[in-house]
Amino acid sequence: MTAAPVSAFRKSISLSLLAATALTAAAPATIAPAFAQSQELNALVWCDHTDPELVQPFEEEHDVRVNLREYEGTAAGLAILEQSQPGDWDVLVIDAVDVGRAVDLGIMAALPADELPTGDFFPELVMEDLNTRDGTTYAVTEKFGYNTVAYNKAAVDPADMTNFETLFSGKYDGRIAIYDYYLPLLGMLSLSEGIDTGDLDAEALETLREPLFDLRARSNQVSEVVASQTALATGEVDILVGGGEWLTAVLASENADLDWTIPEQGGVLWAQSIGVLESSENKDLATEFVKYIVSPEGQARLATSSCYWGMPANAAADDVLTDEEKTVLRWDDQPDFLTRVQRYPVPDAELDTAMQDLWTDMLQQ
Repeated sequence: MTAAPVSAFRKSISLSLLAATALTAAAPATIAPAFAQSQELNALVWCDHTDPELVQPFEEEHDVRVNLREYEGTAAGLAILEQSQPGDWDVLVIDAVDVGRAVDLGIMAALPADELPTGDFFPELVMEDLNTRDGTTYAVTEKFGYNTVAYNKAAVDPADMTNFETLFSGKYDGRIAIYDYYLPLLGMLSLSEGIDTGDLDAEALETLREPLFDLRARSNQVSEVVASQTALATGEVDILVGGGEWLTAVLASENADLDWTIPEQGGVLWAQSIGVLESSENKDLATEFVKYIVSPEGQARLATSSCYWGMPANAAADDVLTDEEKTVLRWDDQPDFLTRVQRYPVPDAELDTAMQDLWTDMLQQ
């Protein structure tokens, strides 16, 4: 991938947490008898895993300290691994679409597929084509959501948000923010032009230039996660293109008017996976951590992390989440939503460069 963070859009922080997000979470530990070879477990993760409510139950059960380092973007994660010594890291959270890339690099260890509860997953989130290779499982999907349209329903007509073309009508000019990440946004524009994200090639990409520049001209700003979330929450803008439940769910208790929808043209599905690193010296314990994360209890805590909310891949979390939490996550709408979205574009190196160049051209307008 590229310098643009693959996972940056997910780092949504509530207004009460905008000042900072903890980079580590740990608890005092002694060596657990079942894992006498290891006193600590080291994981490269996204910010939703740094919530103590998620990590502490595992630490207490296994009497182990979990050291977490937060990163953004597959390229950044791979750079950390390249600069580290073998065995420094045990667990990796990664975009589901990038698991194959990590497998090709030989850094992912095989997981015991028969010990993973994928039979309870939303079928679309098993993603065997991404998480497995030649019958071997290297990662498991843990969380998902959508890049779509978020908005303040006190300031815009929710019916307008059901059609992406409304953004080009002039009605909301100057009240729009664009989330600053090229892959999901180009994927959304692709869908608006009737092009499947999987069919987005160099020729199709060029057809997106005009609508991308048009959208930029109608927008107040192109901004990263915290800035765009703040702009929507404070009324600086009323619409965020590229937003979704990851943006609004964590703020539901603070501003019930923030909402999101998938327009009739569709939205883009994001999904994150977790796996064990091949160089880990603590593979058994690392595997137990993966199994905990995808258990119903771990999934419910991950879904409602203080950093950002998202849907758990394991549908059995339904029995653990509260009714209020499921309402905020739009649990009952998921079967419909999943039929109306497509995965991120997965460009090769040449197309990825062209996408970034187009995005840069837009930013310079």
